[in-house]
This record gives sequence, structure tokens and C-alpha cells, in this order.
Amino acid sequence: MSGRILPPKPTARAEKVSVWGYIKLFRQDILSAHPARLYRAKMAEFRTPFFTSYLVNEPPLWKLVLNERPQDFPKSERMRAGLEPVMGNSLFVSNGADWERQRRIIDPAFEGGRLRDSFPAMLAAARAAVTRLGEGGRVEVEERMSHAAADVIFRALFSVPIGDGEASAVFHAFRAHQGTQPLLNLAGFLPLPRWFPRFHRRSTLKHARRIRALITTMTERRAAEIGAGTAPDDLATKIMTTADPQTGERFNTGEMVDQVATFFLAGHETSASALAWTLYLIALDPELQARLAAEANVVLGDSPQFGAVSRLRLARDVFREALRLYPPLPMLVRQAARPECFRKRDVKPGAQIVVSPWHLGRHENLWSDPDAFCPARWQTPEGKAAARDGFIPFSSGPRACSGAGFAMIEGPLLLAMLAQRFTFAPVAGQEPVPVAFLTVRARDGIWLDVSPRG
Repeated sequence: MSGRILPPKPTARAEKVSVWGYIKLFRQDILSAHPARLYRAKMAEFRTPFFTSYLVNEPPLWKLVLNERPQDFPKSERMRAGLEPVMGNSLFVSNGADWERQRRIIDPAFEGGRLRDSFPAMLAAARAAVTRLGEGGRVEVEERMSHAAADVIFRALFSVPIGDGEASAVFHAFRAHQGTQPLLNLAGFLPLPRWFPRFHRRSTLKHARRIRALITTMTERRAAEIGAGTAPDDLATKIMTTADPQTGERFNTGEMVDQVATFFLAGHETSASALAWTLYLIALDPELQARLAAEANVVLGDSPQFGAVSRLRLARDVFREALRLYPPLPMLVRQAARPECFRKRDVKPGAQIVVSPWHLGRHENLWSDPDAFCPARWQTPEGKAAARDGFIPFSSGPRACSGAGFAMIEGPLLLAMLAQRFTFAPVAGQEPVPVAFLTVRARDGIWLDVSPRG
């Protein structure tokens, strides 16, 4: 790589701010709401009038929470309050027996050969994304990568391209929803019972109803196709026909709608974020782009095969480096189910426990030159050691994302095919500013000059 590249990072807030000032900042953008010391801290404590929150960066602590005793640190009800209008009681927000049942039904769809089965959908979506870029020009790549990632999801889930009327409507409804939905809604800061109204914006609820209505139509149609024996063998069919091995029950329509909404967020919104930031990062290094294109020409050629993706070593390292610097889900929020003691501090039941892929990925005690874009670090012993303690873009432990393997095929494949066909350059005066809503995005989009590769 030519020279040291420092991509944009949010400006940390001042150390002292009022509780209500912090809440306001948090609702606007959780990345710049936090002080700079969190990039060095092993643990930090935040107190509000309603709850106490602990951010745990020390590897033994976050591994305790996510890997060793996840049953004692369930998903936070405060986060659920903001996400349930679209996601309902899906895998992403459920706990306990509900979550265990959902994983038993969903996990088989992402095991072993099922990833190979989804590869034609990924490849078709990648080719469509290349075609849509055409002759290039000045392009806002977040929107383009959102389109591409949504295309992957609908092709893999329902065997329809994003150009399909209903799929396209879901995509645009989610784009509108993203702009109205903070990661944590006001109810998350208040000690309210479950039955109390959640103070969602009217626009948030409107978009959520629209999204769920569209997904319900697609799910009901698929159920009818399954009954008639005409359903394609895709992820939706696999999940809807898989019975819980313990109870023999399958998802009903409402439960499947919850899961499809989650797949769209986890598989589209997060992939779109990661791919857009990856394109911005390679735009900063023309020599790296040339190497990516050369690798793609050798490994993929004109007819990419599933087995070839594992040989895209440089594309995989670049994508992982983008995930380290800009993890799509910046905060994983749990709550303590019983009294704990962290670093000699008493943690009461109900306290919020935050594991931050954003801060871990840039932690000064874990990574060498943590703010620098350096894909080469992934081939060094130091980089591999740091990754074991500070790289969790898909979470970790039993609640790690079921689609992590899917994402690590989709991301390098799209990156390689785009680099094979185009060059990317930053637009002067339009450096993107990272902010976090549902995922880590750029405040005003990511604009690049795109040209066909000669």
C-alpha cells in the first residue's frame, strides 16, 4: 500500500456533558456522542437518572458477556423498544426460549452447502450492480450498494431481483425508515413498562407498517407456493419448511415476517454499509485497486465459481479492514440479568452492558496504528492476534450473526467484481462523515468518481 492512509473518524465529544445533552447527542449519532478516552479504556461507566450503562472493551469482559455466559446478559429491552416496529419478536431482538427456538429453525438454512446454493443469487446481483454502474460518473455509492445488497437478499430469499415490484417497494420503504429511526428511541432512556407507548415518530411507524405489509404479501404467497409444491428452493422456502427439531413446529406467517425483516436489516443494511465504506477506502489507494483488479482477473475471470471466492485473499483482507474501521453495527447492547462485579465495580441487575465493535476495532491497546487503513495487517501475527480480541463485526458467541459466512462471501465477491470493472476516486471536498443510525453510514452519503477500467 502506498503511504499511510487515515480515513475519516467522528470527532469525539467533550469529556463533560449533561445527561440530557448526552441523550440528545446519542439520539443524533452514537459515535460522536462518546468521549475519546473510550478508544483507550478497558471499561467505562455512564450514569443516567434511569439506568447505568457499562461499556466493556477489555477482552476478558466482552468475551464473558458474549461467549461464556450469554444467558446472563440477554438482549437489552431498551434497544428492543426502538427496533420492534419493524422487527417484531425476531431473532435480532428476542431472548431466552423464543430466541433458542428461532435459531433451531433458521440456522440450517445457512449451514454447509446452503451457502453454495445461494452463490448464483449473489453472482447475479453482483453482475447487475456492475451493469447499473455503466459508464460511471460521479456516484453516491451508499445508495448503489444498498441497491446491490438488497438485490442479493431478495434473490437469495425469494428468488426475485430487486427490480421486482414488491421487492423494490420494500427496498425504498426501508431507505425511508432508515432516515427516521434512531438506534435507541426515547423510551429506551425511560423506565417504562412494556405496555406503555414507545414514543415512535409517526413517520417511523408509517414506514414500519408499509414494510411489514409488503413482506407479509410475499410471505403469504410463498406459503401458498409451498402448499402447491411450486416453491423455488431458496432461503425463504428452506426456513418456512424447517420444523423445530424439539417441537416439530414451523414459523407461522407473522413469525416469518419478523425474520424476513431481520434478514433484510442484517443482510442488506449491514452489507450495504460495509461495501460502501470499502469502496471509499480503496478509492484512497489507486495502487491497491490495481492489485484487487489483477487478483479478480486471475481468480474469478469472466465466469466466477463458488470455490474461487475463498482464493480472493486480498479482497477478503480489504473487506475485513473496512469492517474493522466501520463495523455496520457499532454497538451490541445487553443487560445484566443478575448482580455482577466488573473490574471491582458492582453491576446491578438491569444495568446496560455495551460491547462496541466500533471501539474495539480502533482500540489503542489492541491494534497497531488503529485508525489507519492497512489491509496488510491481516496477514501479520500481530494483526491476527488483535483480531481475536478486537474484531467482532458479526458479534461473537452463541448470538453471532447466522449470516456471517454469507456476508464474507458476498462482500469480497462484489468488491472484486467492481474493482475488476471500474476505478474509484474520492471527490474533492466531499469527505464522508461517519454517523450511526441503524448502521454506520455517512452523514451526506459517500460520493466517488467512478470510471470504467481500461
